This record gives sequence, C-alpha cells and structure tokens, in this order.
Amino acid sequence: MLADPAMVPPVALLVYASDDPARASFWPFAVYSPEYQAACWAVRNGAIVRFIDVPAAWNLAPPAEPASAPETESTEGANAPPPLDEIAARLERDPIGLLAEAGGYQDGESWWRDVIEESPASEAVFAAVADAMAALRSAAPAAMGREALREAHMRLEIAKAARDSEGAVAVVCGAWHEPALKAKIPLSQDRDLVKGAPRQKISATWAPWTSPRLAFQSGYAAGVAAPGWCGHLWETPRQEVSIRWLGRIARALREAGHIASTASLIEAQRLAVALASMRDRPHPGFEELREAAIACLCDGERLVWETIAAKLLLGDAVGEISPDAPLAPLIEDLQREQRRTRLKPEALERELAIDLRSESGLDRSTLLHRLSILDVPWGRQVDAGRSRGTFRERWQLRWEPEFAVRLVENLVYGPTLARAAAGRLTARFAEATDLPTLCSLTLSALTAQLPDAAHNGVERIEHRVALTSDCGELLSSLAPLGDIVRYGQARRTDAVQLETLFGRILSQGALALPYAARGLDAEAAKALRSAVLAADAAAVLAEAELTDWRGALSTVAYDEQTTPLLAGVASRLLYEADKIAPEAAADLLGRMLSPGRTLAEAAGFFEGFFDSAGERLIYDEGLRAAVDHWMLALEEDDFTAFLPLFRRALGNLDRMQRRRLLEAIFGRGGGGLQGRVLAADAEAVWPAHLQRLTDILTARPAT
Repeated sequence: MLADPAMVPPVALLVYASDDPARASFWPFAVYSPEYQAACWAVRNGAIVRFIDVPAAWNLAPPAEPASAPETESTEGANAPPPLDEIAARLERDPIGLLAEAGGYQDGESWWRDVIEESPASEAVFAAVADAMAALRSAAPAAMGREALREAHMRLEIAKAARDSEGAVAVVCGAWHEPALKAKIPLSQDRDLVKGAPRQKISATWAPWTSPRLAFQSGYAAGVAAPGWCGHLWETPRQEVSIRWLGRIARALREAGHIASTASLIEAQRLAVALASMRDRPHPGFEELREAAIACLCDGERLVWETIAAKLLLGDAVGEISPDAPLAPLIEDLQREQRRTRLKPEALERELAIDLRSESGLDRSTLLHRLSILDVPWGRQVDAGRSRGTFRERWQLRWEPEFAVRLVENLVYGPTLARAAAGRLTARFAEATDLPTLCSLTLSALTAQLPDAAHNGVERIEHRVALTSDCGELLSSLAPLGDIVRYGQARRTDAVQLETLFGRILSQGALALPYAARGLDAEAAKALRSAVLAADAAAVLAEAELTDWRGALSTVAYDEQTTPLLAGVASRLLYEADKIAPEAAADLLGRMLSPGRTLAEAAGFFEGFFDSAGERLIYDEGLRAAVDHWMLALEEDDFTAFLPLFRRALGNLDRMQRRRLLEAIFGRGGGGLQGRVLAADAEAVWPAHLQRLTDILTARPAT
C-alpha cells in the first residue's frame, strides 16, 4: 500500500491494539524518507521488502505486560553507571549534530547533505559513514534497555533475510545503528535478549499526515528540523536549489506585504555564494541562504524573517491515502455520523442553521460540538455567546484535508467520536487549574452530550469550590454555569445538580465580594468589575435566589473602604434592579461626586456607574442633575484630564440618544418623557395590553 501511486506522502502508518484502539502509534513517511523510497523501489523492481524494527505489538502491549527488554547487566554488579558527561549525553541525543559541529556546521542536516548525500565519492561514502559512526559509538555508553532490544531484533531479522535470499541484502536504517548491526554477536545471545516479548493482537492502516507534523516541534522524535526545506531539496534539481529557495522566500515576503525586488534577490544569491565559499562549503546551504535573505530581502531585520519562516520551513503539504486502505476507527465513525446526520464534508464554506428542538438538529449540533472538542473545527459557531440562549444555532461549515490528520491523532483518547471527545475532556479536566476553565469544559461536555465527562466536570468543580476563596475566580465561573442552568432544556440536560452548585458558588462569591472589593489598584478593580457584571447577568438569567447577592452589592455600594469603581458598579446594578429608588440613587451619586471626594475617587465611581449605561441620563433627571453639578464644579485642567473617561462612559450612546440627551440637558422637551401626554384610559387599557404581550412571549412555538 505504501508504494501505491494513490498514496501521496506525507502519510503515517497507524498501528493500534485491536482490543483497545486508544493504544496506538504512528510512523510518518515523507516523500524524501529513505524508508519510503526503499519500499517504492522494492515494489517496482519485485524485491522483497520487510520492516526490521521491533514489532509494533511489543510497543502496544498493555502496561500489565511490559516489554521484556532486560537492562544490559553491568560488569560492576549492582552499582549504577556513573553519570554521563556532556559529550556522552550529546552523543545519545544528536550524534550527527556533534559531527556537524566539528565540521563547522550549525546543524546536522546541512552537514549530512554536503558531506554524505552529495559527496562525489559514491560508494566510498558508506565506508566513511561506518568509520564515523564506529568512532562515535566507541565514545558513547553501550546500548541498554529498549535500544539494545531494537538492535538485537534488527540483527535477527537481517540474518533471517540473508538466509532466505540468494542475492545481496540492503539495509535502510539510521547511520547510528550501522556498527551495531555489523557487530559479530552470537544469534543465540540476541534471541535470549528478545525472548519473552509480549503478545498483542494489532490492526494497522494508513492515515494522511501533514508537513508540519514531520518536524521535531510537533513532538515527532524522529522528525526533521525543517520539513519544508527537506522537501525543497528533494524536488529541486541540485543546481537550482538556492535560486528557487530564494524565489520562495521572495514570494512569501510579498504575500506578507513586504517588498522583495529582483535586484535584492540577485544580491542575496551572490551573498549566499560568497558565504559558502568563505566557509569552504561546496554550495550555499540553508544557513547561508537564510543569512543572505535576512540581509538583502529583510533589510537586516530578523523579525521580518520570522514572520515567514514557519510556513517556509515547515511547509503546508497534506497527504492522501489510497481508497483501498482500511479506515482508521475515528474516521470510520465520522463517516457513519456524517451519513446519519446527512452532513456532507465540502471544501467550500457554507452556513448551516440548526433547530435544537428536532432530533436531527440536536444530532447535528452534537456531532459538530464533539469535533470541536477534538480540535477538528469542521464547523465554527456563529454568535456562539448568544445562540446558546435560544433553540437555534448557526454554524459556518468548511472541511479541510488536515482535519483527518487531527482526527486520527485523537485515537489515543478513544475509537469513537463520543469516547474520544470524552477522553480528551477528561485529560483537560486534569490539567485545569481554575474554576472558569472547569466550568467552560463542563459546558462543552454538556453541549456535546457527554454525560460521563460532564459528571466528572461537576465533581471537579465541587472540589475546586470547596478549596478556593478567590472571589474573582468564583464569580468568573458563574457565566458558563448560568448558561448550563438557563439553557439546559434546549439540550435536554438534567441541570438540577448544577442549579444547586450555581447557588452555592453565588453565595460564596457574595460572602467574599465586600472584602475583595477593598483597596484594589486599577487593573485588579477592572478585572473584578468584569467578573461582577458577568456574575450578575448569569444570576438573573438563571433565575437564582438573589437575596445574598443583592445584599453583598448593597454592602459594596455603601462601604467607604470599597474601591470607587466597584462601588459605582454595585450601585448601578442595584439601581437597575429597582433596589435603589431614583431619588436615593441621585443622592448617592451626588454624595460620591461631592467636593469632599478626591477627583480620582469621584471619577472611579462615575465610570463604574455609567460605563455602558449612559442612556440612564436621558430619562433620570435626578442623576443628570447630580452629574451636571459635578462636571460644572471641575476645574478646566481636571475636566480635560477626565474627558477620556467621560467619552468612554458615554461612548455607547448612538447618534439619536446623544441628541435626546442634549435636548434633555438644555430643557428643550425632547429628552426623557417630557412633552408626552398619557391616554385618558391608560390605566385601564395597559393591563390588557401587558397580558396580551405576555401570552405572545410565553407561547410555545408550533413544532
């Protein structure tokens, strides 16, 4: 299958335990991978080709049956080996890099290409590689544990191939293993080392892969530093490598909005050749081309290079697998769900409206939410913060080839979308360190219809609530919890336990708020203000018991030690909830803006009270008079200093509202309710109108 022309690298061999697909391993192949080219050559030429590394079944055995890879016994008895010195440690980590450094190179890739792959010495280079590896291994510690097991298994497989064939046997492996594979070690000793290897029934298939995931940065230990550069070397004629690479750099710079002239390209090419000559290299390598590009195309600014380096060096290729290849479990489950929900993956972007009251709509929403948890954003929710408050959701759908790769990577969490999403959430629960994150994850579990994960999240929230006394953390967690409690009906979730938990957190936050609101600096006060506003909105929407909460707000509003910004916020919330009468609010505002207060205190209270609520001044003459009196009393310099604050507090008013506010200030009869005449029978007619509106708003729509 690997040599099938329909298989387009990068692809990855996926092997997983048949009885537990979550135990899986990947072996990626790029078009320039020696193993891939060897397999393709063998199939084209009718040669037998085999893998010789340890079987995947040994790696995928359950923990209760560890691989039988005994540590190599030391001749010094039970004494632990001495600590490795720096050179020995580097030999184990990057032996080729050590040779490259000795040869004056910055990385092993460039050294290997110049000295080994493009050496004119042909077959003589193999002997040179063997000598270099033998010298390195003589200075490194002896292979132990799994590394010793691997090399023993490879020697056994090579011996078996030589016994079964009449001709020559070619071995494709990492250069580091060459001395060990040629070592004269009795086969009986190798058999003893691999004896007792675990047995595990496995399944295997192929999965598409991407260039960035071939890099070291992706966590693939056997990867390369720059897959994009390696692919460029493979597909480009040797004499055109530097010219075409500089051309790709220029294109990337232009696409990013930078200027890259032809003259600068010529200068970069000349500089790269000069640098290679000064360093005694056969031709410009990656380092020379990079330094020349920074100097000539980026005006010496390394930051400009960094803006395009990732795309150039990592690449963006996405592989394709043969249609005949068996599907990975998660991809197979996705296709079943796509057929069941009648959602077809398309490359073009399209909008999808979902009605959660229907079975099909709820199933579609559940599928898209589960994929989002697995970092497969086939659908991106539009107006996510508001649409959850109704029975409708709006999604923007677009399928990308890379999503198949991301899906396969989640196989470690489970073989189906439901199990994988639950497993990934469970792992994220274990990593979460604060209440808002736990609440958001629990909300994700409920929207994705994952009851076990949701129950796990609720338990962790309860445990965290019992341990924390941080007011900001408590209040910040109420918004996602309020969404669950208020809109759980749309997803048919049982929110009774969460309702109790919501009330408990609200009560704890109310107890902590009066003390947390004292003596804060500007940044901390703004953070707590956001938490208070979000908590109040969530409590109102969730229809929670608000006695304790409103009592805490009252304490904050009238406590002289409260930070003025938060006192203003608390006063406004109480005023909007009709817990402070308009006359009392005007008195409070007048007192807080009186000359007895410092300008900073008065400005803080003003901002807290009127930020995003400036329309109150249109209708409330008492509040307007108090603010007017305070502003008129300000000195010119003070007024100018606080002008940005006034603009921010009143900036939410639209053009018509500003006009009405000005009319109210100048007494022109256009603001508030001035000039309006009530109907003679208003008191008798209004209740009937109100009842009619109530009937309309509370009526259940026809399904």
